[in-house]
Amino acid sequence: LGRLLRGYNTEERRRPGDTGQGHSLSLHYSLNAPFPATSHRCHHKPKRCLPIQPCAGLSSVPLLFHPSTKGSQIVMDMSQRTVKRQASFCNAITFSNRPIAVYEQVRLKITKKQCCWSGALRLGFTCKDPSRINPDTLPKYACPDLVSQSGFWAKALPEELSNEGNVISFWVDKKGRVFYRINDSSSMLFFSGVHVSEPLWALIDVYGLTRGVQLLDSEMVPLDCLRPRSFAAAHQASIQRNGDDPRLSISLCDLNDEEEERLQPLSSNSCHVPQNSQNSQQCSLLPSHLDTDLHFHSMHGIHVTVLDKHTVARLDHRGDERTLVFTSRPMRCSETVFVKVKAGVTRPGSLSYGVTSCDPTTLRPSDLPSNPESLVDRKEFWAMCRLAVPLHSGDILGFVVNSDGEVMMSHNGISAGMQLCVDNSRPLWMFYGLHGTITQLRILGSSLHPDLRGPSVPGSPSCTPNTPTMLCSGNSEPNLSTPLNINLNSSTTPSSPFSSHPESPTFPSCSWSDECTICYENVVDTVLYACGHMCLCYACGLKLKKMANACCPICRRTIKDIIKTYRST
Repeated sequence: LGRLLRGYNTEERRRPGDTGQGHSLSLHYSLNAPFPATSHRCHHKPKRCLPIQPCAGLSSVPLLFHPSTKGSQIVMDMSQRTVKRQASFCNAITFSNRPIAVYEQVRLKITKKQCCWSGALRLGFTCKDPSRINPDTLPKYACPDLVSQSGFWAKALPEELSNEGNVISFWVDKKGRVFYRINDSSSMLFFSGVHVSEPLWALIDVYGLTRGVQLLDSEMVPLDCLRPRSFAAAHQASIQRNGDDPRLSISLCDLNDEEEERLQPLSSNSCHVPQNSQNSQQCSLLPSHLDTDLHFHSMHGIHVTVLDKHTVARLDHRGDERTLVFTSRPMRCSETVFVKVKAGVTRPGSLSYGVTSCDPTTLRPSDLPSNPESLVDRKEFWAMCRLAVPLHSGDILGFVVNSDGEVMMSHNGISAGMQLCVDNSRPLWMFYGLHGTITQLRILGSSLHPDLRGPSVPGSPSCTPNTPTMLCSGNSEPNLSTPLNINLNSSTTPSSPFSSHPESPTFPSCSWSDECTICYENVVDTVLYACGHMCLCYACGLKLKKMANACCPICRRTIKDIIKTYRST
């Protein structure tokens, strides 16, 4: 009791500012009383959370492309922010000009897409200083060539995410995991196994479908994206549901420590895709430069659907099919348009093609018949034929209307000669009809100056000539003295789909000594359609056809078209 009284006296004599809490605790302890609630402290071990390391700030040096270490096909602007692959589908590896900090987002905008190739952008990192890499030693492909070397990590972006205008952000975290996101979508795990103990430079391969990219200002990853959420049961169901999908990506917010320990580092085999060999084969069939402004017109048959502006697909329909499709604009003189077909595996398909002076905008879907040949009865100019050889999936066809009005065709790089002779004094749209097992048709692009191809390796710098050869000159005449020998089953690819002087098909030997019934100067070399009479030269036939109510001088039937013929040697 004395001690208690002395304690109270001490409490009364405490100095200002002293709360007396320590003495109060002694008093309660002496009386075996419970501790006051306000003094309770939890001494349990806190739940372990993924720590957030403080990130270094952004470098004061702006993030640009490395000015000198780049693929042979890369063209860079003066600001070092925009690059473009000038030809082919490969040889377009680029690097950043400085190391990338952990959690620093490398942001790219896709500025150009070229639909004739397979595969898309390859993204990753390297611990090798690009300034010490000889550009001549860079391989054609980041995957699998570059990633098979020590210190390089990269992976292909899915094709469906590689559309023009998309902004791709990718970064590496402190555990060597690489994440990416498209525009404002959620972050997804890309791959892991990057060594973050050394400085890392960004690696960007402008491959395949992706032809041009622009480097945007880099940003640090927002704090709310750094700490993953717990791994929920819903995600386990998602993993089981998508377990068979080889392109499965895992959301950043679905990772915890136990799950990330099961992630395997990126291996070189995981980047290997058959797109390289497919593109290499296709590169030998196409010019080094293709324009992509030509695409399909919005007007098409009712049994066709548009997958994208360069690709159409035939709908599953029984009976008569209306599958006509048109180019978006008229063909230019000596412009070659390349198309690629996709067919069923059971049997080959067939394709109709031709040109017309009818603007597709003036048509309605009901105007397009199931039989394209019935269109010749319309008032506009229509000329068409059907491909005689069977088509298989992956075949590439080239069509060009030269200055003489001759429609030339190539099949997988082999010239098939003249197919039609048309009046090219007016704008002409190209059209196609899908038949048989043809399921899709894609416009790969067009070229005004297809180049002569030698035996150089596809995709190498030597594939790009300095002086491309024109299809034909304005005053050139077809070489009628050279017979055409076509072997579509041959494995030898000629130097160019079309020669500089288009070859003409041969006909049975005959004697043409009749003179034109109009000018009486030139030899008869023209057939009138549809009567079939031969009484005019080609020049007079063109003049007669342009006249109102043009008719055959022999039978007076209406002239629907004129067809130029060629004598054999």
